[in-house]
Amino acid sequence: MNQANFESDWDSTPPSLCLRNGTMCGQGNTPLFAVLAESAGDIQAGVKFARANNLRLAVKASGHDFLGRSTAKDSLLISTHKLKNITFTDSFYVGSNHKGSVITVGSGVTLSEIYTASGAIGKIVVGGTASTVVAAGGYVQGAGHSATSPLLGLAADNCHELQVVLANGTLVTVNEVENSDLFWAIRGGGAGSWGVIVSATFQTFPTFNAAMSLMTVSALNFDLMGRVIAAHAQHIFDWDSFHAGQYFYLTAETKISINGTSTLGPKLELTTFFPNISAESAIAALQPFINQAQLLGASVTNTVITDNINDVLTSSDDDAGSDFVMGSRLVDAAVYRSSPTLVGQTYVDLLKAGAAKWNESTPVATVRKIETTFRDEQLPILQKLAPPGAGAYSNEADGLEADFQTTFYGPNYAGLSAIKSKYDLTDLFIVKGGVGSERWDAFGLCKV
Repeated sequence: MNQANFESDWDSTPPSLCLRNGTMCGQGNTPLFAVLAESAGDIQAGVKFARANNLRLAVKASGHDFLGRSTAKDSLLISTHKLKNITFTDSFYVGSNHKGSVITVGSGVTLSEIYTASGAIGKIVVGGTASTVVAAGGYVQGAGHSATSPLLGLAADNCHELQVVLANGTLVTVNEVENSDLFWAIRGGGAGSWGVIVSATFQTFPTFNAAMSLMTVSALNFDLMGRVIAAHAQHIFDWDSFHAGQYFYLTAETKISINGTSTLGPKLELTTFFPNISAESAIAALQPFINQAQLLGASVTNTVITDNINDVLTSSDDDAGSDFVMGSRLVDAAVYRSSPTLVGQTYVDLLKAGAAKWNESTPVATVRKIETTFRDEQLPILQKLAPPGAGAYSNEADGLEADFQTTFYGPNYAGLSAIKSKYDLTDLFIVKGGVGSERWDAFGLCKV
C-alpha cells in the first residue's frame, strides 16, 4: 500500500493498528485470506468462491493505490502480481481493425519490466514513472497519465484489449468489438469496479532519446515561492511545442541552500522530459523560466541528461508507508494562461494550510480530523483555480470526496453505472470512490 493509513483500522474499539504500542500488530483493514494467482483459472476460482460464499473481495496488482482500493477489512484478496507474461506482436488486429505493433502484459508486470523488455527491441510503451506500478491494473483503469502523454496520449488511449474475469467467474475478451461497453468503462472508469484484469494489450511505438531535466528551485519564504509559481504558470506553455512532459512537486519546509547557506524553506522540484531533442535544446527551452525565477530571488539548479526514454522514464520507486491524505483537481489550462498570479497565490495559500499527515502515535480523534483536511481546508483553496464541478484524477484523489460520482466520472456516471449493473449485478467488485460504492457502507460490507 502506498499509504499505511488504509491498512490501519481506526474504527474498531480499540483501533487495530500495527505496532501502535510498539509490541502488538493487529490485522487492521487488510484481507484475512489471499489467492496468489498464477493463472486466469486461479482468478476464476477465487472469484467464484467469493461469490458463492458472499465474501468481501479485494483485488491487488501492485498495491500502488492512494485511495486504499487494493485492500479491504475482513476480505478475500486476489493478488495478480505473479502474472508476469510479456508478449510482443508486430501486427495486431481487433476484429478487422489493424492496430499495428503491441505488447500484451500480465497484470503483475511492472512498468520497469515493460521498459526493459520493450527497450531491448527498440520500442516504448506509454507508462508512468514509478517502477513497480503495474500497467494492466488500476493504472489503466484510472486512465494512466505519463511523461510521454503530451506526445503519445494516456495509457487508456493506447490500450486495445484486455482479458478480464467478470463477477460471474467467466473469462472474457474486452475490446472495441467484443464487450465494447465494458471496454469503454474499464479504461478510465475507475480502478477495481469491473472485474479482475488478467492481461492488457497496449500500443508500442519506436523508442527515442529524450533529454531529462532535473530542476530544483528554492525560496526563502512562501510569498517568494508564490511568485516563482506564477512565473512557472507563465512559462509552462513554452514547452508545449516540444511535447514535453513535466511533473513538479512543492514542499513547504525542507532543507534548502540559498547562496551557499543552508536553511529551511519551500522547494519546487521539476522533472521535465523532452522527446527527441538534445540537452542543449532542453536547457535553452527552460532558460527563460530559470532566468525569471532567479530575478525574483530564488536559487535554481538544473541538471540535464540525455538517454533512451526507456532508461530515464522510471524513478527507483514511490515512497510508501506514510499516513497522509491526498486530493486533486484538474485545472483548466485557460486559468494558467489568464491568471498566473492567482495560480501563484493559490499555492501560497496551500503551503500555509499545511499537509494532512500523521503517524501511528497520533490520537484517533486527531486522525479523524486530519482525514478531512483536503475536503474542509485544501479544497476551498483549490476551488479558486478549479471551481465546484471540476474533475479530479481518480488514481490520485481523496477517498472521502463528497460527490465522487461527479468529481471522478462527470457526465459519464450514469452510463458507467448501467454497465456496472450489467456485468456485476451483485456488486462483488466494490471499492472506495468506485462506481456503485454509494450503495454500500465505508467497508463495502453492508448495503445502505
